[in-house]
Amino acid sequence: MLRAAPFIKRIGKLKCKHHCSLRLAELYLTEMKNKFDASEILGILLTSEVVLDAASRGVFEIVDLCLKRFPELLWNNNFVEKLEIEILEGRHVDLHRLLKGHDPVQCFADNDGSNDIALENALMDWSPRCVSPNVSGAAFLLQRELQWLQTRNGATLSKWLKFQPHKRTIWENFVAPRKELFKEAEQWMKYTSSSCSLVATLIITVAFAAAFAVPGGNNDSMGIPIFLNKGTFMVFAVADGFALLSSVSATLMFLNILTSRYTVEDFLRSLPRKMVMGLTFLILSLASMLVAFSSALTIILSERFKWIYIPITLLAAFPIVLFAILELPLYIEMVESTYWPRLERPMKVWK
Repeated sequence: MLRAAPFIKRIGKLKCKHHCSLRLAELYLTEMKNKFDASEILGILLTSEVVLDAASRGVFEIVDLCLKRFPELLWNNNFVEKLEIEILEGRHVDLHRLLKGHDPVQCFADNDGSNDIALENALMDWSPRCVSPNVSGAAFLLQRELQWLQTRNGATLSKWLKFQPHKRTIWENFVAPRKELFKEAEQWMKYTSSSCSLVATLIITVAFAAAFAVPGGNNDSMGIPIFLNKGTFMVFAVADGFALLSSVSATLMFLNILTSRYTVEDFLRSLPRKMVMGLTFLILSLASMLVAFSSALTIILSERFKWIYIPITLLAAFPIVLFAILELPLYIEMVESTYWPRLERPMKVWK
């Protein structure tokens, strides 16, 4: 706790500075409204590039404040195009959502084509500074880049490649600087699938063996399980069967990933969806295996210790809580990035 105290104080100071900066910006805009008319204020904001500087740093709160107070800024095509360039160069997701929420029609639209080359260059640019901290692995980083490309062109990637062959050069320009990222994404996907398929195979082996070596054994004359009439035995049987089926499904999904063709466009939806489904089946199989293990121990020890189900339940819950702390945020981010990407969701703007 003593070591964590300076870190917590540092966070508190940063939050205080952020709040104070936002409050100072509000007072500044209020004072400008009192001294100047609307046209003069717009001229000051456009010439001083205060909004663009905040956008380049990813401070979407100040940009949101300026757009709320002066929505006329979005009527200036040159300003909107410069703002789009700052968003694309920095890959600022929140700023993109903010601009889409303020003006969904104009957001990332080629207004008059005058600055289209600059917008394309900003999109094609790839450097480590564009890396988002909430992207899980190289594969999902490449997926984020493909989502930016799809957002910029305003159509699904498959339709864009199929029905606009004259823009194939843009696609080649997009892929060329990301060859190393593509190799890393492919290696990440293969390595993760191999590791997860190994775990799923072990669960298949354990679950299959447990189905024939039931707790308490079988009746010698008829081969019927001795504890068949116990409720906990039915819990064991259902959990063990579900663990077996889930682990088999997970193995099939990971094998499908390993045998995929691995083209760049597959990283937009196909491969991430398979990875998410495989991980979902693997998590379900692990949880079912814990339930089966707990119920088997309860069946064996409940005759002597009536209270044994309490510590067994607590011990079985420990790995689940540990997973929720360590891996659940990453898993949720993967699911969100694949099925409900933040780039496609405009931010709610209260005017």
